[in-house]
Amino acid sequence: MDKDTPLARLRRGLTRTRQLLEMPIGDLLRGQRPLAAEDLERVEEALLGADLGVDAVQAILDTLKQRSGEVARGGLPAMRALLCAEIRRLLAPADVRPQLRGHPHVVLVVGVNGVGKTTTIGKLAARGRREGRRVLLCAADTFRAAAAEQLGIWAERTASGFHQGQAGGDPSAVLTDALRHARAHGHDEVLVDTAGRLHTKGNLMAELSKMARVAAKEVPNAPHETLLVLDATVGSNGLAQAREFAQAVPLTGLVLSKLDGTAKGGIVVATVQALRIPVEYVGVGESVDDLLPFDADAFAASLIGD
Repeated sequence: MDKDTPLARLRRGLTRTRQLLEMPIGDLLRGQRPLAAEDLERVEEALLGADLGVDAVQAILDTLKQRSGEVARGGLPAMRALLCAEIRRLLAPADVRPQLRGHPHVVLVVGVNGVGKTTTIGKLAARGRREGRRVLLCAADTFRAAAAEQLGIWAERTASGFHQGQAGGDPSAVLTDALRHARAHGHDEVLVDTAGRLHTKGNLMAELSKMARVAAKEVPNAPHETLLVLDATVGSNGLAQAREFAQAVPLTGLVLSKLDGTAKGGIVVATVQALRIPVEYVGVGESVDDLLPFDADAFAASLIGD
C-alpha cells in the first residue's frame, strides 16, 4: 500500500491501539490452545487499554468464550477475524448517515478547544464544493481572536462564502445573520464554526442550545446536522465530552480528528455504543482531501491488524 494514501495514514494512526491488541493476543495463541480464563483476562486488559469501553469489551469477551475452540484451531488469524467482525458489529449504528435535507442545509460543528473543528469545517467545505454545492462558512466562534481569520482562510482555499460578526459578539446573532445571508444569496449549505466549549461549562452549553433554537427559527428543522469533533488522541475522555454535548444539543454524527498521529481509536466503538450515533468522518491529515467518510470495515481492520 502507498504510504501516503489516506487509508495508510488511518492504519498508521491506529498503530498504538493495534500494538496493544497484538502483543497479548499473539502470545496466548502460540500454543494453539483453547482460551483459558487467564487468557481472556489479558485480552480484556488489552481491549480496555485501547479504550473500547466496558460494554463493548464485555460483548467481545462473551463471543470469545463461546467460540474459544474455533479460535484455538485457527490461531491468530482466526482471533483477528473474530475481533474484526465483533468490532464491525458494534459499529453498526455508524452505518446510517443523514441525507442533505434542508435548504440551506445547516451544519453545526461543535467540540472542545483544540480538537480541530475549524480544519474539519474547511475539509467539509471542500467536499461540498467538489459535489457542486454553494457553501457558506459561518464564524460563530466570536471569543477566540484568530477563529474568524482561520475560517476565512479556509473559505478562500475552498472558494466558499464567508460570514463573520463582531469580535466578542453574540454567536446566535452572528448565526441569524449568516442564515439570512445564505437564503438571500442561494447558498446550499451553511457550515457553522462554534466556540471551543469546555464541556464542563454549563453556560457555554446553554449558549449552544440557544444557537440550535435560533437556527430552527430561520430555517425549518435546522440545524439539520450537529457534528461533534473528537480528538482521536484523547482516549476515554472523548466519551465524557460526547455525553456532555449530547445533553446540550441533539448530535447527529461524530467526526474523529487527528487519526494520522498516535491515536487510541477504540473510543469510537465506546462512543457509538453509548450514544447510538453514527461516525460521519475521520480526519487523517491537514490537507483538504484528508477527511474520509467513515468505513467501519476499514476501521476495524486497521484497528485490529491483518
